[in-house]
Amino acid sequence: MTEVRVELGPRSYPIYIASGSLKELGKIAGRYLTGKRVLVVTNPVVAGFHGGTVKQSLAGAGFTVCEAEIPDGEEFKNLSTVAGLYDKALEGGLERGDAVLALGGGVVGDVAGFVAATYMRGVPFVQVPTTLLAQVDSSVGGKVGVNHPRGKNIIGAFYQPKFVLIDPDTLSTLPPREVRAGLAEVIKYGVIWDAAFFSWLETNIIQVLSLEPAALEYAIATSCRIKAAVVSADEKEEGMRAILNFGHTVGHALEAVTGYQRFVHGEAVAVGMVAAARLAVRLGYLTPAEVGRMAALLSRTGLPQAVPPNIIPEALLEAMHRDKKVARGRLTFVLPEAIGRVRIVQGVPEEEVRAALEG
Repeated sequence: MTEVRVELGPRSYPIYIASGSLKELGKIAGRYLTGKRVLVVTNPVVAGFHGGTVKQSLAGAGFTVCEAEIPDGEEFKNLSTVAGLYDKALEGGLERGDAVLALGGGVVGDVAGFVAATYMRGVPFVQVPTTLLAQVDSSVGGKVGVNHPRGKNIIGAFYQPKFVLIDPDTLSTLPPREVRAGLAEVIKYGVIWDAAFFSWLETNIIQVLSLEPAALEYAIATSCRIKAAVVSADEKEEGMRAILNFGHTVGHALEAVTGYQRFVHGEAVAVGMVAAARLAVRLGYLTPAEVGRMAALLSRTGLPQAVPPNIIPEALLEAMHRDKKVARGRLTFVLPEAIGRVRIVQGVPEEEVRAALEG
C-alpha cells in the first residue's frame, strides 16, 4: 500500500493508495476514529457499486453505519442537500466523536466534508473518493463546501480529513467521460509543478486511460504527492496554494454560465487551462510551442480545449468577477511560464482575457 502524507502539524493525515483497499476500510478507520457511529454519505450510483463493501468493512470493525444518499450531480451541491444530511445525522444519533465518511466523487466529498465541518461545530471526517478527479484533487487538502446559484464553492471551509483511502479498482465502474475528466487535474499537476511528470504522461497517457494498474497507481500517487506538498506549504490558500487553481478561473465560470449541467468539472478545467496558457502567450510568459504540448495531451485524453462558440466571452467575464478568488474587483489568473512552472498574476486586463477566450 502506497502512503502519501499531508504534513499539517496536528492536522496531518495519510493518503492510502492500493487496489482492493476498500475492504480494509474498517480496519484502517479503527486506527483513526474513536466514535463508533459513521454517517456514510454517497449517491445512488456509487452505493450500488461499493456501498455494500464499505458497510460490511465498517460493521466488521465494530462501527454502526448510518447511510445517506444524495442525488448525483453538481446541481445538488447546495445548502438544501446539506440540511437533509443534518437530519440524517440527527436521526442516526451522531455525537461529536462520531464521523462523517464521504464515499463518492467530488460533489459527495465537498458536501459531506461541509457537513462534518459544521455539524456540532465539527466531527471527524474521512474521504473515500471513487472518481479519478476526487482521488487526485478534491479529496486531498481539506477544501469543503457547496455552490451558490451565483458562484461555485462560495460557501465552504477548510476542514481536513482524518485520512483518505484511495482504491483505484473503483475506477473500473466509472464511465469513460469521468476518467477523462479526472485526467484534466492529473495533467494540471504536470503543468504547475513537475515537467518530468508531464513528459511521463505524454508517454503513458493511453495506459492511464485504459486503467492499467501500475500506470494508474503511479499517476494517482504522483498527483497526490504534488498536491500534498502544496497544501503542506499553504493550507488555507494564503499564497502558493493558489497555483492549484490553474485552469479554474475560466473553468468555474464556464460551469456557472452553463448551470453546472453541460460540462463536468474536469472538462471545464481543461478548457480553462488552454485559455490560461493562451493568455500567458499573449502576456509574454509562455511560448506557443508549450501551449501546443498542453493542447495535444488534452486532445489525446479526449478533453475539450475551446470555449463553445455559443458562449460569449462577456458572460464568462461576468462570472469570473463573481469568483471568490477576485481581489478588489481585479481578475487573478494562474499562468504558466513553462511546463512545470506557473506564476500568479493579478489585475489581468479584461481585453487580454477576452482575446484568449476567443482563441
